[in-house]
Amino acid sequence: MKASTERMIIRWLHILLSIPVIGYIYGPVAQLHYASLAVKWVFFPVIVLSGLWLWKGYWVKKGFRKA
Repeated sequence: MKASTERMIIRWLHILLSIPVIGYIYGPVAQLHYASLAVKWVFFPVIVLSGLWLWKGYWVKKGFRKA
């Protein structure tokens, strides 16, 4: 996979999974038990990891290439 394609996929994943977090903050999602758990334990960690990968993913790739 080309680097530009990988970055585009991860960027869209990051953007689309941010929508439920916005609903959790500003909408009634916090009162729905299963939706609240999904936002807290699935969506938010994936958003954080994808953001870190977009920011410093080249460091990880460079480290694996040297090893």
